[in-house]
Amino acid sequence: MRICVVGTGYVGLVAGTCLADQGFHVICVDRDEAKIAGLKEGNLPIYEPGLEDILRRAMRKGALEFTTDGHGPIAAADVVYIAVGTPSSEDGSADLGAVYAVAEQIGEAMDGPTTVVIKSTVPVGTADAVRARIAARTTETFDVISNPEFLKEGAAVEDFTHPDRIVVGCASPESVKVMQALYAGLVRTGRPIVFMDNRSAELTKYAANALLATKISFMNEIARLCEAVGADVEAVRLGVGSDSRIGPRFLFAGAGFGGSCFPKDIRALQEQGRAVGLELEITAAVESVNRSQKDLMADKVIQRFGSDLSGKTFAIWGLAFKPRTDDVREAPALVVIRRLLDAGASIQAYDPEAMTEAQHGLADHPRASEVAYTDGPLTAADGADALVLMTEWSEFRNPDLQALGDCLVQRVIFDGRNIYPPEVVAEAGFEYHGIGRTA
Repeated sequence: MRICVVGTGYVGLVAGTCLADQGFHVICVDRDEAKIAGLKEGNLPIYEPGLEDILRRAMRKGALEFTTDGHGPIAAADVVYIAVGTPSSEDGSADLGAVYAVAEQIGEAMDGPTTVVIKSTVPVGTADAVRARIAARTTETFDVISNPEFLKEGAAVEDFTHPDRIVVGCASPESVKVMQALYAGLVRTGRPIVFMDNRSAELTKYAANALLATKISFMNEIARLCEAVGADVEAVRLGVGSDSRIGPRFLFAGAGFGGSCFPKDIRALQEQGRAVGLELEITAAVESVNRSQKDLMADKVIQRFGSDLSGKTFAIWGLAFKPRTDDVREAPALVVIRRLLDAGASIQAYDPEAMTEAQHGLADHPRASEVAYTDGPLTAADGADALVLMTEWSEFRNPDLQALGDCLVQRVIFDGRNIYPPEVVAEAGFEYHGIGRTA
């Protein structure tokens, strides 16, 4: 089976590479010439553990190719994946311009029966619109499949090759057979392929992300209540998560969620509701709580050190929105840094992977030059008035507290991910500020 993947962003690159590793011949297409040139050399434009090794292996076997010219690969393909970005428009709805442009390109290039698989995150009704655009440009037989991705950044390879489930929206028995053949190697352990109609598949992606985000915001709000009444959110989390109806995942209180999926998808889901006359009140509350949660660590710093932070320096450990990625899109750390810069502070930051992206993300701030990007955690802490932890990278979990205390001007830790036991850091002579935890 010949596969063409249009789009080499996060989703397209992971899907194309992993499918090539499954034994299919895959050609990935992207109009970004610099990105394609780098990929031909085996260089990834993103950081994703394990992906580079698979990509280089598939290229050595001749199973994976990259090009900027999509016409030939689309014409020769049995299956074409649409995996381009759907960023938020100003009103929060998904911008489908790139998806529709690829649909039109497919219609003009296809040269035989073709299965078109939409891997991009798209609102309800997109498959119908894609089908219409292709049909207007071809007389060939084709079908449009909705196949949303459920990849976690930092664990995308594992999620693709060992999925919890695969959701497929399609309209014909022939399409069912194609998708079963494509994913047979991924579901041998009994994980299901869940078949449904296109619109249900499209909505499943948004509903799943919104529910996970709801769990996070719910626990963040409970954490604030814990602080107000003197309870410990970690104990509450364990008690709540032990209920089999709820489960322990996505119940960790913290400084808010970011990334390319949850914030964007929540806004898009709300806009889909408005389009049919519905106000989705729960998702609106989830977004509101998350916005305020991103400011929480800066509020704690200002409450402790005062509203004028001129002359103060703060160490920031972690810039990516989560560990095992270099993605800083809507990262809470950047919100905190901007707030502290606005208050007059200087910043010494360290992240194992995301410093270049963070530098780009903060470049528009008038005091961006007051952010120093350092070569390690203790270098970031050296001479700082306090440490603010924002991303729970493994290398931050067990610091040498004596060495850390010697670096800091004041032994003050703001733990934005609750990874340190308060009693342990207190015994080491630190003043501890977590989220929903007793000091």
